[in-house]
Amino acid sequence: MRAHYKFWPKRLPHSITLPATSLWDNLETSARRYPDKAALIFFGTVLTYAGLLQKAERLAQCLRGLGVEKGDRVVLCMQNCPQLVIAHFAILRANAVVVPVNPMNRSEELKHYITDPDARVAITTADLAPELVRASDALDANDRLAHMVVTHFADAFDANVQGDDAPPAAWSQWLLTRHAQPVLLRGQVLNWTQALAAGGELPELSVGPADLAILPYTSGTTGLPKGCMHPHSSIMHNAVASGMWGNGSAENVVLVVVPMFHITGMVSIMHTSVRAGATMVLMPRWDRDLAGRLISRRKVTHWTNIPTMVIDLMASPNFASYDLSSLVYIGGGGAAMPQAVAQRLLEQFDLRYVEGYGLTETAAPSHSNPPDAPKQQCLGIPFMGTDARVIDPDTLQEMPVGEAGEIIMHGPEVFNGYWKRPDATAAAFIEIDGKRFFRSGDLGRVDEDGYFFLTDRLKRMINASGFKVWPAEVEALMYRHPAIQEACIISTPDSYRGESVKAVVVLRSTHKDLVTEQGIVDWCRENMAVYKVPRVVQFVDALPKSGAGKVMWRTLQEQEGK
Repeated sequence: MRAHYKFWPKRLPHSITLPATSLWDNLETSARRYPDKAALIFFGTVLTYAGLLQKAERLAQCLRGLGVEKGDRVVLCMQNCPQLVIAHFAILRANAVVVPVNPMNRSEELKHYITDPDARVAITTADLAPELVRASDALDANDRLAHMVVTHFADAFDANVQGDDAPPAAWSQWLLTRHAQPVLLRGQVLNWTQALAAGGELPELSVGPADLAILPYTSGTTGLPKGCMHPHSSIMHNAVASGMWGNGSAENVVLVVVPMFHITGMVSIMHTSVRAGATMVLMPRWDRDLAGRLISRRKVTHWTNIPTMVIDLMASPNFASYDLSSLVYIGGGGAAMPQAVAQRLLEQFDLRYVEGYGLTETAAPSHSNPPDAPKQQCLGIPFMGTDARVIDPDTLQEMPVGEAGEIIMHGPEVFNGYWKRPDATAAAFIEIDGKRFFRSGDLGRVDEDGYFFLTDRLKRMINASGFKVWPAEVEALMYRHPAIQEACIISTPDSYRGESVKAVVVLRSTHKDLVTEQGIVDWCRENMAVYKVPRVVQFVDALPKSGAGKVMWRTLQEQEGK
């Protein structure tokens, strides 16, 4: 018996029996049980569970009419809004596979999310559609999108909403602008109204626990992002387990500001809430005062977040006017919660900040702190049904208590492998005691109570406010700039984000007097997701290299003081 079971919530089993059904069944069941209950609230507009089911079925009919068959991959690129939830479940109802894509990606990055999963259909919002169109049109004819469904944010809420439910004034143009319908080269574009009115046959639901459901992408130390193959069962496990872990019920009111294209927002919030029949209050992006108003107005009970959001909300000059008394659960991951802030939450609101840990490969939580016995700045204990260990990365022997090694995990939430990448899949797993363990690439230790703590990274990665930035991916994008001869990405300390991205650049001799550091930053903003963009660019005459000619990034990192 592992040490952490002493702190296991007494009301919960150590592992669970999964429903032998698909993720779609969770929505169908909640809609049957709670047809008139609010499923989604978006700037004051309420969509009931019956309404959510109906719209998802109608969009599934449309997808069937566009030729989407069982197992086909469909790109879903949106910020948080009701249409994202509708589209997500519509894809599942069409027996297809959701490819969630970060809406911050630019056209050059988006090409990979079309070609690698062989996607022919994409669903997006009108503000993002031009980037997807540019990405698709630049591809070879056989690789392009054949169909796109485009929606406006204003399709889902009353533009005249007033009071605490209203969006910030600064968002008005972004949310309310009606963009011209894009034109897809040799493809068809449907607007949201057309898609929901398309009609047609609803296919028989033919997917089950073992079928592929979600293909989220994760980057790494080399190459392009890799698709993580999650069947219905791995997502179902964490949806069921997360609900039980957090005392989930249909009475939960959940603030959803963590992006639902990301594995945490998608699984720990969206799928968990839909299965429970809970109400989700949606925010498309972060605004501290909107969050404060919505928690107060909608009596939010559960809020999963990134620690910087809590810090920002508490720093608002209006913070004292917000009523947080309805909150019974607050937690998150992606970055450590500063101890002083966690202590203030406890002393001022009697709230224990519950940190967790997981990866795209583990459908979000592989570890979580017990809500009744959390430790601060701690990953928590292995999640329900999970065997997690710390091993020596070289000998693969389990490390003693307190000694650092690589965190590995085995459990029903672990993905099947990387899409089209048997080599990467083989490298990511090892067998110990007859079990298949996933190698996280994170270095950690286990204390005497069985709680896990992150100590370092085996992989070269930057964590900026919970967003993972992989230097190799940023470097590959930067090499497309005509002035850049060489580039090395390292992290630089950031008092708010924890870490930020820095680029050390060698310019081509022909361009040395033609570009500036700020010019490089501006170019990066045009060609990559904003969280990947270097905040600092430093020009140097040469990069340090090993005898074999490899760039010695660690030397630059040490000089930076990280």
